[in-house]
Amino acid sequence: MYDKILYPTDGSAGSEAAAAHVGALASAFDATVHVLHVVDTREGGLGLSGAFLDEENQSMSGRSPDEGYIGGHEGRLDSDDIEDDIEDELTAHATELIEASAGSLDGIDLTTAVEMGTPHEVILRYADDHDVDLLVMGTHGRTGVERYLLGSVTEKVVRLSDTPVVTVRADESE
Repeated sequence: MYDKILYPTDGSAGSEAAAAHVGALASAFDATVHVLHVVDTREGGLGLSGAFLDEENQSMSGRSPDEGYIGGHEGRLDSDDIEDDIEDELTAHATELIEASAGSLDGIDLTTAVEMGTPHEVILRYADDHDVDLLVMGTHGRTGVERYLLGSVTEKVVRLSDTPVVTVRADESE
Protein backbone atom coordinates (compact mmCIF):
# COMPACT_ATOMS: atom_id res chain seq x y z
CA MET A 1 0.00 0.00 0.00
CA TYR A 2 2.76 2.45 0.95
CA ASP A 3 6.00 1.78 -0.91
CA LYS A 4 7.44 5.31 -0.67
CA ILE A 5 6.97 7.58 2.33
CA LEU A 6 8.09 11.21 2.25
CA TYR A 7 9.28 12.60 5.58
CA PRO A 8 9.99 16.34 5.23
CA THR A 9 11.93 17.56 8.24
CA ASP A 10 13.04 20.92 9.56
CA GLY A 11 14.59 19.58 12.76
CA SER A 12 11.73 20.92 14.89
CA ALA A 13 10.00 19.09 17.73
CA GLY A 14 7.11 18.39 15.37
CA SER A 15 9.43 16.78 12.85
CA GLU A 16 11.09 14.71 15.56
CA ALA A 17 7.68 13.54 16.80
CA ALA A 18 6.81 12.48 13.24
CA ALA A 19 9.96 10.33 13.00
CA ALA A 20 8.51 7.62 15.25
CA HIS A 21 5.42 7.39 13.05
CA VAL A 22 7.54 7.32 9.91
CA GLY A 23 9.58 4.45 11.34
CA ALA A 24 6.51 2.45 12.35
CA LEU A 25 4.79 2.94 8.99
CA ALA A 26 7.94 2.14 7.00
CA SER A 27 8.49 -1.04 9.01
CA ALA A 28 4.86 -2.14 8.70
CA PHE A 29 4.78 -1.63 4.93
CA ASP A 30 8.45 -2.35 4.15
CA ALA A 31 8.57 1.11 2.57
CA THR A 32 11.43 3.32 1.48
CA VAL A 33 11.54 6.62 3.36
CA HIS A 34 12.54 9.79 1.54
CA VAL A 35 13.92 12.23 4.13
CA LEU A 36 13.71 15.76 2.72
CA HIS A 37 14.87 19.10 4.07
CA VAL A 38 13.94 22.27 2.22
CA VAL A 39 16.09 25.37 2.64
CA ASP A 40 13.62 28.25 2.47
CA THR A 41 15.02 30.70 -0.08
CA ARG A 42 12.16 33.20 -0.06
CA GLU A 43 13.09 36.72 0.97
CA GLY A 44 12.80 36.64 4.74
CA GLY A 45 12.48 32.86 4.64
CA LEU A 46 13.89 30.86 7.52
CA GLY A 47 16.90 29.75 5.52
CA LEU A 48 18.09 33.31 5.02
CA SER A 49 16.96 35.03 8.20
CA GLY A 50 19.11 33.65 11.00
CA ALA A 51 17.26 30.39 11.58
CA PHE A 52 20.59 28.67 11.97
CA LEU A 53 21.62 30.62 15.04
CA ASP A 54 21.93 28.67 18.25
CA GLU A 55 20.80 29.74 21.74
CA GLU A 56 23.82 32.04 22.19
CA ASN A 57 23.07 33.83 18.89
CA GLN A 58 26.06 32.12 17.29
CA SER A 59 25.86 30.84 13.76
CA MET A 60 25.80 27.08 13.41
CA SER A 61 29.07 27.44 11.49
CA GLY A 62 30.75 28.63 14.70
CA ARG A 63 31.10 32.27 13.68
CA SER A 64 29.33 35.18 15.26
CA PRO A 65 26.73 36.71 12.93
CA ASP A 66 28.36 40.13 13.39
CA GLU A 67 31.89 39.12 12.34
CA GLY A 68 31.35 40.85 9.01
CA TYR A 69 32.24 38.09 6.62
CA ILE A 70 30.61 35.11 5.03
CA GLY A 71 32.31 31.90 4.04
CA GLY A 72 35.74 33.13 5.08
CA HIS A 73 35.80 36.10 2.69
CA GLU A 74 36.75 39.47 4.11
CA GLY A 75 36.30 42.84 2.52
CA ARG A 76 34.03 43.65 -0.37
CA LEU A 77 32.19 40.85 -2.15
CA ASP A 78 29.89 40.81 -5.09
CA SER A 79 26.38 39.51 -4.54
CA ASP A 80 27.07 36.26 -6.42
CA ASP A 81 29.89 35.35 -4.00
CA ILE A 82 27.70 36.11 -1.00
CA GLU A 83 24.78 34.17 -2.44
CA ASP A 84 26.99 31.16 -3.20
CA ASP A 85 28.52 31.21 0.28
CA ILE A 86 25.13 31.47 1.97
CA GLU A 87 23.79 28.64 -0.16
CA ASP A 88 26.83 26.47 0.68
CA GLU A 89 26.46 27.08 4.43
CA LEU A 90 22.72 26.46 4.39
CA THR A 91 23.17 23.27 2.40
CA ALA A 92 25.89 22.04 4.78
CA HIS A 93 23.67 22.72 7.79
CA ALA A 94 20.68 21.09 6.10
CA THR A 95 22.78 18.01 5.33
CA GLU A 96 23.75 17.71 9.01
CA LEU A 97 20.11 18.13 10.02
CA ILE A 98 18.93 15.48 7.59
CA GLU A 99 21.62 13.02 8.71
CA ALA A 100 20.49 13.50 12.33
CA SER A 101 16.86 12.94 11.34
CA ALA A 102 17.73 9.87 9.29
CA GLY A 103 19.75 8.50 12.21
CA SER A 104 16.53 7.88 14.12
CA LEU A 105 15.32 5.57 11.35
CA ASP A 106 17.83 2.72 11.73
CA GLY A 107 17.16 -0.37 9.68
CA ILE A 108 14.87 1.39 7.20
CA ASP A 109 15.65 1.90 3.51
CA LEU A 110 16.34 5.65 3.20
CA THR A 111 16.84 8.22 0.50
CA THR A 112 17.88 11.72 1.59
CA ALA A 113 17.60 15.03 -0.21
CA VAL A 114 18.24 18.71 0.44
CA GLU A 115 16.46 21.11 -1.88
CA MET A 116 16.02 24.87 -2.01
CA GLY A 117 12.87 26.88 -2.58
CA THR A 118 9.50 27.60 -1.02
CA PRO A 119 8.99 24.69 1.40
CA HIS A 120 5.43 23.63 0.62
CA GLU A 121 6.01 23.92 -3.13
CA VAL A 122 9.21 21.86 -3.00
CA ILE A 123 7.56 19.19 -0.82
CA LEU A 124 4.61 18.87 -3.19
CA ARG A 125 6.85 18.76 -6.26
CA TYR A 126 9.18 16.20 -4.65
CA ALA A 127 6.23 13.96 -3.74
CA ASP A 128 4.96 14.14 -7.31
CA ASP A 129 8.36 13.66 -8.96
CA HIS A 130 9.16 10.60 -6.81
CA ASP A 131 5.70 8.98 -6.90
CA VAL A 132 5.42 9.11 -3.11
CA ASP A 133 2.48 7.18 -1.62
CA LEU A 134 2.29 8.94 1.77
CA LEU A 135 3.65 12.09 3.41
CA VAL A 136 4.28 12.18 7.17
CA MET A 137 4.85 15.66 8.58
CA GLY A 138 5.19 17.24 11.98
CA THR A 139 3.26 20.30 13.08
CA HIS A 140 4.33 23.03 15.47
CA GLY A 141 0.93 23.43 17.07
CA ARG A 142 0.76 27.17 16.41
CA THR A 143 -2.60 28.79 16.87
CA GLY A 144 -4.22 32.20 16.49
CA VAL A 145 -2.23 35.19 15.30
CA GLU A 146 1.09 33.32 15.24
CA ARG A 147 -0.36 30.74 12.86
CA TYR A 148 -1.98 33.44 10.72
CA LEU A 149 1.23 35.48 10.46
CA LEU A 150 3.68 32.63 10.03
CA GLY A 151 1.47 30.29 8.07
CA SER A 152 1.94 26.58 8.15
CA VAL A 153 3.91 24.56 5.65
CA THR A 154 2.11 21.43 6.82
CA GLU A 155 -1.29 23.06 6.43
CA LYS A 156 -0.46 24.15 2.88
CA VAL A 157 0.75 20.67 1.99
CA VAL A 158 -2.40 19.08 3.47
CA ARG A 159 -4.62 21.45 1.47
CA LEU A 160 -2.77 21.13 -1.83
CA SER A 161 -1.46 17.55 -1.89
CA ASP A 162 -2.91 14.84 -4.08
CA THR A 163 -1.05 12.35 -1.86
CA PRO A 164 -2.38 11.33 1.58
CA VAL A 165 -0.74 13.28 4.43
CA VAL A 166 -0.37 12.15 8.05
CA THR A 167 0.32 14.99 10.50
CA VAL A 168 1.92 14.55 13.90
CA ARG A 169 1.72 17.34 16.46
CA ALA A 170 4.71 18.06 18.66
CA ASP A 171 4.26 17.25 22.33
CA GLU A 172 3.20 20.51 23.97
CA SER A 173 5.14 19.67 27.13
CA GLU A 174 8.45 20.18 25.32
